[in-house]
Amino acid sequence: MAVYTIADLHLSFSADKPMDVFHGWENYTERLSNNWNRVVAPEDTVVIAGDISWAMDLKETAADLRFIDSLPGKKLLIKGNHDYWWTTKAKMDRFISESGFGSIEILHNNWFLRDGMALCGSRGWFYDAETDADMKVLNREAGRLRMSLEPAVKEGYEPIVFLHYPPIYNNMECEEITSVLKEYGVRKCFYGHIHGGTAARRAFEGEQGGITYRLVSCDHIGFMPLHIL
Repeated sequence: MAVYTIADLHLSFSADKPMDVFHGWENYTERLSNNWNRVVAPEDTVVIAGDISWAMDLKETAADLRFIDSLPGKKLLIKGNHDYWWTTKAKMDRFISESGFGSIEILHNNWFLRDGMALCGSRGWFYDAETDADMKVLNREAGRLRMSLEPAVKEGYEPIVFLHYPPIYNNMECEEITSVLKEYGVRKCFYGHIHGGTAARRAFEGEQGGITYRLVSCDHIGFMPLHIL
């Protein structure tokens, strides 16, 4: 049972928001599907770290989630900044169950055990949050990350963390998030959100403070799920 990750699918099967208009995104759903089917087996798990669908409400995600469900493996979904359809976990769980999307689960204030490792995560927030409103959201996301990590570490499992927002970007560190990672002994952190060559060059990838960070937005990793475990 292998674990993969990828972020920022930006699916739009039921929304008029095609990503194909952007350079490098031509035929991206076909490329993603071909790559996914080539490397992911039915018993594997793929963590999708946010910006999953352009849908504006939960019902509108049906076509996008059906596409995801049709791909091999179990999928764990994390909220991204463009996932406007995201609602309570109870409502999403019910919708997924009633729609028959048996390979999809929500990673939100919880964690999953795979091959002896704890898969944990949260959306995260802006690394340069300054306004009171942004700080409120950031502190809430740090709390959600802690809620994900606490029970997993308490049970003795080593955690791997998935975020949507980068915890380090452009030489700036979101200490509210990185301090939680360090507190729980996280050694690997994967994140998305960042697109394009110029922006990606400002994203931090490598080891800092004992934690290895990796950007996994789908265009950055060639629309190929990244094998991490």
